[in-house]
Amino acid sequence: MRISTKSIVANGCLIAVVAATSACSPRRIPPMTVTDLMEDRVMLDGVLMKCNQNKSKARTDADCLNARIAIERLASKSDPADEAKRIEAFEHTREQLRLSQDKLRQERQEQEAKTKVDAYHLPLVPVEPAPAPAPAPAPTRPPSTALSPPPSGDSPAVMSQSNP
Repeated sequence: MRISTKSIVANGCLIAVVAATSACSPRRIPPMTVTDLMEDRVMLDGVLMKCNQNKSKARTDADCLNARIAIERLASKSDPADEAKRIEAFEHTREQLRLSQDKLRQERQEQEAKTKVDAYHLPLVPVEPAPAPAPAPAPTRPPSTALSPPPSGDSPAVMSQSNP
């Protein structure tokens, strides 16, 4: 089994053609991402024009789908003027809340200052002496029979005692 030169040349040419066609084919460009399209409005307009010209390709092409998603996201963003008004209203309400909280905090501090006793600033000796307690009246006792003379007679003497 001899291999002829014709077959070697034919196989060589076939391999060269296959290698040349695979090396020369353009690389596939990855589709644009949604964020890229949202940032680059000119590219977004170009992709949308291409998609509108070829309706059959628009439903399956990844660029067209990403462009439509980017348009929806851009449309859902609020107007900058409305956003500025909303931020201003938020800041106003936050400032009002801050002022009311500061006022309450200041009132609490004043109330605590009135009732708070600072032990470091109290005098060591009272300024005015404390009044002396009034003398208690002597208790009055009913006359007792313990001091009376013993009774005469045969009965033993009974002594009575009262408790004050």
